[in-house]
Amino acid sequence: MTTSRTLAPADREGTVPFGEFQTWYRITGELRPGVAPLVVLHGGPGCVHDYVLTIADLAQLTGRPVIHYDQLGNGRSTHLPDRGADFWTPELFLAELDSLLARLGVADGYHLLGQSWGGMLAAEHAVRRPAGLRSLTIADSPASMDLWVTEANRLRALLPPEVQATLLAHEADGSYDHPEYQRAVQVFYDRHVCRVVPNPPEVAATFAAIDAEPTVYLTMNGPTEFHVTGTLRGWTIVDRLDRVAAPTLVVSGAHDEATAACVRPFTERIPDVRQHVFADSSHMPHVEEREAFLELVGAFLAEVDGR
Repeated sequence: MTTSRTLAPADREGTVPFGEFQTWYRITGELRPGVAPLVVLHGGPGCVHDYVLTIADLAQLTGRPVIHYDQLGNGRSTHLPDRGADFWTPELFLAELDSLLARLGVADGYHLLGQSWGGMLAAEHAVRRPAGLRSLTIADSPASMDLWVTEANRLRALLPPEVQATLLAHEADGSYDHPEYQRAVQVFYDRHVCRVVPNPPEVAATFAAIDAEPTVYLTMNGPTEFHVTGTLRGWTIVDRLDRVAAPTLVVSGAHDEATAACVRPFTERIPDVRQHVFADSSHMPHVEEREAFLELVGAFLAEVDGR
């Protein structure tokens, strides 16, 4: 697994308006004509961009600019803790992505990489067949939340019996914040979310950000990875995947909470698709097998641009 923890510095940071709100962005490299940037969509919903910053290395390795941003409600973008469930929907984040692409002047030509929830959002964007989308990379994402919950609970059943008992006891009385419950959840995370332990600083910073501002995660997902009770409950894109026209790369880890069953609809239903599973990774191969991940994605983007 990768041991180097240096992260590429930003060449430009700022905010763009999204209605009455602000979306914060970060660009590594220089936006210039003729070079389609890679736009990275972080997960959660409710995470921040920090944990996917390793992907910014592509700017130095390939000369391709890489754009990160914090989705609304998170990180350095506008926080809206008083908004209810009717506000936090995939449609909101699709509109924000469209706004960002237009404001940065890249809507005519860009590549998209979405990780976890970001991959779900990226797929929702791709099924609309936007003219400027050159390629789609779906990293560690489920094609439906029913698949996600089923597989998360299948993996949970393989945890040590005492860990399962602790989870059940605290779920029974709703004490999700109890230190014992959090320690039990961490056992699952260490197996299926990030196998680099202790977590690298940018990953730890992302989890801390969710703890500090959990509005989006709790409203859209729910209290844990095992229970989807929010606005994403019942979400699926399975029956629309044949509409994806862009060349697509689907990646995941062999130990990923986004299991083979979760990603299979992407590989079976998207017309122009290729797949890679990282043998030593779980949910964050961009962290766990950093160099191999960057090599794979960089080669895919170059292949698409060379067509």
